[in-house]
Amino acid sequence: MQEQAFKTQDISSTTGAAEPWFRSLLQSLNVKSVSAGVVAALFGCSGPALIVISAAEAGNLSSGQTVAWLLAIYFIGGLISLIMALRYRQPITGAYSIPGAAIMIGALATIPFTEAVGAFIMSGAIVLLLGVSGVVGRIMSWLPMPIVMAMIAGALIRFGTGAVQAVESMPLIAGAAAVAFFASARLTKAIPPVLTAAIVGFGIALATGSVQPADVDIAFVAPEITMPTFTLNGLLAIAIPLAALVIGAENAQATGVLMAEGYKPPVNAMTTISGIGGIVAGVIGGHNANIAGPMTAICSSEQAGDDKSKRYGATVVNGVLFCAFGLFAGAAVPFILALPKALIGAVAGLAMIGVLIAAFQQAFSKAAGHQIGAMVALLVAMSGISLLGISSPFWALVFGILVSLLLSEQAPARNSA
Repeated sequence: MQEQAFKTQDISSTTGAAEPWFRSLLQSLNVKSVSAGVVAALFGCSGPALIVISAAEAGNLSSGQTVAWLLAIYFIGGLISLIMALRYRQPITGAYSIPGAAIMIGALATIPFTEAVGAFIMSGAIVLLLGVSGVVGRIMSWLPMPIVMAMIAGALIRFGTGAVQAVESMPLIAGAAAVAFFASARLTKAIPPVLTAAIVGFGIALATGSVQPADVDIAFVAPEITMPTFTLNGLLAIAIPLAALVIGAENAQATGVLMAEGYKPPVNAMTTISGIGGIVAGVIGGHNANIAGPMTAICSSEQAGDDKSKRYGATVVNGVLFCAFGLFAGAAVPFILALPKALIGAVAGLAMIGVLIAAFQQAFSKAAGHQIGAMVALLVAMSGISLLGISSPFWALVFGILVSLLLSEQAPARNSA
């Protein structure tokens, strides 16, 4: 099968290399990039934080251990955003694996937290070795783009359907946010539609008394470091599945989204820093800090600005907010969780519209080929299945490629003229 490698516009670290980095950074911080960065941070600091807290409760962690976990994944995730955005001038956004936090709810019911911490560190080491070796970069350069784009569409479609469900659950708040988004997109180019949606939705939520302080039992205490224990059980039950999630779900999504938007992401560097983030976060007591698919999608979307070379400003804003959230998690969690989930879901889904359109267009373009394999990848990613502890984005790539190989699909030959 003739494989179609990724071919994208090179918006790389050389963009604006002649100008001072600080001036470039200031130019990247505009209304659109700042609003997109705030939306990404609100998404990452709301529901996902509650998943981590639920996992901590399942493991009977102390308040200090829970705060340390949040500090690890948010502060280190924020640092990853700042490092990657400033180094490559691309919206490569850091956070942590949300599915990874979800699987810890069940794992910590049977595995002692000391073993889990050891597994976190081992997981980071596995990802680091794969990044340094260059294996991930070679694999990503081989994958057919339509299949990867179909995986992206299937993995992120839940944000779009989530926005619809949010309007159903809270029609006044989420519905007003949606109307404001489309009206703003039609009437003005000066104000980002996603910002208008967030402001209108938040204003109505305040007016209707829908902003309620969350009842979260996290004391404002110092982080408590847990000494790791390295066991075979931790390696098999946590470390390997978590490493697969980081590479097969988070990094693959982020890489695909960036390529869909015309960037040339540094795949091996993204994997390497995800491994380093996993090790450092594990030492503090968190399950992983890595490049994140959903946050990268929001920060790299058209909502972050028309000039793609300046969209990394959204990642910088997101990184600063993530770092602050991690440092003040005990006080910040109840405030963030006071916002209506439907409002956050609606705004996040609206911000994904451009990304989803681009992914579908590239996945099912007749000129690109691999259409049946892409459809299989889309369906598998949408299904949300989990096999061997590995989530659906990874299996979407596997099954999509297998079907494409079986059917001998390939990109149509191009006329050299």
